[in-house]
Amino acid sequence: MEDPTRRMLQQLIRRIPTQMLKTSLSRWGRLDAEQLDFTQRKVVWTECLLALCEESGLGVKHITELEMIYVIDNPNRRLWTAYQLLEPEDDARSVELTHFKEQFKAHLAELNRHVSVKIKKHTDEEVWIRIAWGDSFSRPNHLKPTYVVCYLQTPYVFVNNLTSVQKPLLSQALILATKYSSIKDANLSGRKLTGIRDLLMKQFRQVFPSKHLQPLGENKQINSNPQIGCEQEEQSENRLQMACEAFGGGMLPELQTATYKLETKLKDNTNKIMTEREQPFRCVVTFASTNILESLRHSAMTGIASTPVTPLLSSITQKGRNHFVISDKGPGRLPQTPHPTK
Repeated sequence: MEDPTRRMLQQLIRRIPTQMLKTSLSRWGRLDAEQLDFTQRKVVWTECLLALCEESGLGVKHITELEMIYVIDNPNRRLWTAYQLLEPEDDARSVELTHFKEQFKAHLAELNRHVSVKIKKHTDEEVWIRIAWGDSFSRPNHLKPTYVVCYLQTPYVFVNNLTSVQKPLLSQALILATKYSSIKDANLSGRKLTGIRDLLMKQFRQVFPSKHLQPLGENKQINSNPQIGCEQEEQSENRLQMACEAFGGGMLPELQTATYKLETKLKDNTNKIMTEREQPFRCVVTFASTNILESLRHSAMTGIASTPVTPLLSSITQKGRNHFVISDKGPGRLPQTPHPTK
């Protein structure tokens, strides 16, 4: 086994928890996992695994297969960024997988000869791409691959581990292979691939304004005074309705953060030095939670946050994004969509 292949396998084993690795090895099918004693220290059975791979003559191609199996089965252990394809051609929505694979590989190879691409169809709609990048002086680096998840019948693409140098190359290959004209950053990122996908594609229960308020059921509070109890119940139902209108009903997409970048003039009569500055006041505010949408909805439902919900928060679900810039273009106004990359 060559040194680059050995290092790649060692890095992969170090990164994967033992139980997940056992599952991935079983699905891989290149080795008999029963030959390994996982009750021993990891360093011990790692050497045994390396020896088995070497005896079987496994190379980079086979190790990338194992890595892809693990990544596809555990997509929520990476940071994903969403992109949106723009201006589709007439037949963009009917692009077949075979055509896409051929065109994507061909166009990327034209832009960068030293690149290794592996494409795998996971579901009827989900296509996974692994790209190992090289340059004019080096072979593809399989230790730091880029992962791309495409949904060919939609204009959305999700990318992990992409540098600024690689971005225009990937963008060009994608728009040519999918028959679109341009691509833009969707201003949405997170570690839960399914979460940002469901948010961007609106795959959650949306609640629309209604004159008929939702019953609270077991959330009703009993009050000794019927009039006070009736008023409290109505207020609670109003908060529930407005919270669900803003963030959705039922199970919500799992999103960990919402970030707001402020670029505004400071307005404070007691601080003339800052108020008279020509340059805007800049800062970044980040809301973080294991599920930020659930937390925000709960805050609005219970009265911790005021209702109606400010558009700065409800725009997370309505616009399908979690990165915003707030400027002086208008009160509480969100920025214009960034210009697409052609």
